Amino acid sequence: YPMQAYKIMHGLWGMGQMMFTKYIIVVDDDVDVHNTSEVLFRLCANTDPQRDSIFTKGPADVLDHATSEIAIGTKLGIDATRKLAGEGFKRPWPPLIRMSEEVCQKVDALFKTNP
Repeated sequence: YPMQAYKIMHGLWGMGQMMFTKYIIVVDDDVDVHNTSEVLFRLCANTDPQRDSIFTKGPADVLDHATSEIAIGTKLGIDATRKLAGEGFKRPWPPLIRMSEEVCQKVDALFKTNP
């Protein structure tokens, strides 16, 4: 539902030791969060930096020397999900274009023979 990604971000930041997490990227449930390439693809394909980013202050680890104050820091949350009409997205979300397995194998073979 609309704004679910932001609910997830704030919920995670409110859970015990998760309050020390500086960066959260929320993706759709069909994304393998353990596949960095896939997450980065969705980050680039599904986000508008102004619309889909939130900065907030909160508790920080006392060992985090990047903060300007001890134990207080900024967190960045990014909504890398497909946008919904209820979130102000007025046009249809484009389908994901995928290459056939045959094309993927040909491309992989080209890279193996021409490093």
